[in-house]
Amino acid sequence: MKNILISIYLILTTFSQAQEKPAQELMSCCQESIPDRFAGLKTNVNQSAVSAEPPIEGMKFIKGGIYKMGSSDNQGRRDEYPTHAVELSDFYIDETEVTNAQFAAFVKATGYVTTAEVAPDWEEIKLQFPAGTPKPHDSLLVASSLVFSSPKEMVSMQNYQSWWVWKKNANWRQPEGEGSSIEGKGDFPVVHVSWDDANAYAKWAGKRLPTEAEWEFAARGGLDEQPFTWGMEEAEAGKAKANTWQGTFPIKNTIWDAYETLAPAKSFEANGYGLYDMAGNVWEWCSDWYDANYYQNFDEAIATNPSGPNQGYDPDEPNLAKRVLRGGSFLCHSSYCSGYRVAARMKASPDTGSQHTGFRCVMEVGK
Repeated sequence: MKNILISIYLILTTFSQAQEKPAQELMSCCQESIPDRFAGLKTNVNQSAVSAEPPIEGMKFIKGGIYKMGSSDNQGRRDEYPTHAVELSDFYIDETEVTNAQFAAFVKATGYVTTAEVAPDWEEIKLQFPAGTPKPHDSLLVASSLVFSSPKEMVSMQNYQSWWVWKKNANWRQPEGEGSSIEGKGDFPVVHVSWDDANAYAKWAGKRLPTEAEWEFAARGGLDEQPFTWGMEEAEAGKAKANTWQGTFPIKNTIWDAYETLAPAKSFEANGYGLYDMAGNVWEWCSDWYDANYYQNFDEAIATNPSGPNQGYDPDEPNLAKRVLRGGSFLCHSSYCSGYRVAARMKASPDTGSQHTGFRCVMEVGK
């Protein structure tokens, strides 16, 4: 909860100091532009995910192996290089993002209250600031979360506050703000969940959040060095393959894929491992801390079951430790983000949630 108010305070005090970034660095659907709430290696990624392991309802078995992690073309951002060899053990992964119905069962069984449902405590937060730091407006000290709101006219792509709004009482039960509902949407992905919320659910379910390496391996679906979970074809070529943005972000969505915001689970074809929405719909939390330079640590040796750095480091906000998210969302578009690429990385404070943030879980074999 400390990070929530820190982030909001920084947003307010630095609003007019946004710096221009190269086009390929723009992350308008990604966390660089979303305010935190306060070689010749022989790989075997294309092997079939088949095993004698007993099936687990709602999960797919992923046969481990060696693959090249990271971007292997020029579309990636700086934190996606260099490509490096990773070897993973077998694991299970949820075939869909965790749904509203599944999360509701968790809340009913445990009484859990999500981060977005708790008002920040200024008496606690102010201890993180220099003495005399002014208290934020009371309107910020309420239970709230980030909701997308399309501006009426084109705005600067650096001015993310033009399309993200902190809405009072926006949470997993009321994804578009007070008065909205998930009634009849039990098969939609749960959103407005922080990393802390996702981790709590995973523990309750006897699972865990995937490592970043596991997530990317599963997203590739058996395809080696392809940019997308379905292969080479661009997202808007042929038929709709994922829930993403079409048109001009952030002012016009043509809804070519039939969904303006969230889509129900299994609305698009599964990848080669039988996994749905590994591209688009909602960003998915991973277990790893985010370090922009983490991939630089790998040499020609094969990394076995990497679990990420020991602590987070984001050069954009060096005092705010963040976790990794993967997969892109319904706000991603090729003109500025392409967050639905299998190698694309995003990051956020562990206590940050939004209208396009969800998760799925994994389980170790034999557990």
